[in-house]
Amino acid sequence: MSEQPIYRRVLLKLSGEALMGEGCQGIDPAILAEMVSEISAITALGVQVAMVIGGGNYCRGASLAEVGVGRVTGDQMGMLATVMNAIAMRDALQQSGLSARVMSAFKISKVCDEYTTHDAITALEQGEVVLFAAGTGNPFFTTDTAACLRGIEVEADVVMKATKVDGIYSADPLSDPDATKISRITYDEVLEKQLGVMDLTAIVLCRAHNMPLRVFNMMRAGGLRGAVVNEEEGTQVVPL
Repeated sequence: MSEQPIYRRVLLKLSGEALMGEGCQGIDPAILAEMVSEISAITALGVQVAMVIGGGNYCRGASLAEVGVGRVTGDQMGMLATVMNAIAMRDALQQSGLSARVMSAFKISKVCDEYTTHDAITALEQGEVVLFAAGTGNPFFTTDTAACLRGIEVEADVVMKATKVDGIYSADPLSDPDATKISRITYDEVLEKQLGVMDLTAIVLCRAHNMPLRVFNMMRAGGLRGAVVNEEEGTQVVPL
């Protein structure tokens, strides 16, 4: 396999749930360390890394709404959960020797910087890992949508969605033994087949701005590096 990266700048989308490991809430230090190792491996290749981490390991706005918490309040709580995950990842990256910063969609200056596109691009060009927290700063938008938005804004070459499987399948591979892996697919096909790769807003946003998406397995050792240097790794979602 070639060691030459395919991409110069990537937007990496991680789920908050992935940080839990086998736990039911919070962050598993071993999982966090594994993710830091994966990220370090691609920065060593010269790839600029921006990140969005979900907050589902602490709370989800939609779920809280089901038990009586207002949707706007629940989503705001979810945004704060993404800040907690981002600052944990920042510190873990820094302890590994990487330069990293967190930029929030709303003001929380005692904890992290406020997001601006210019400052984010400058930091990426200087070799910092930049973590975007607090989603879009607005309720009703998922962190998948935030990841696609930030990827477009900072002119990433691709949005990389980390999952527990090695790409997109024709059906759920965990429940359907006949499910087949799809190596390459268009956004129109994703929408037509209702594959549930990301939420509708995120998919339409990427399609409208010609932003490629790559779905890959980050839980496998070397999965992120493989997706950065090997076009056959995972599934590519392309505008056309």
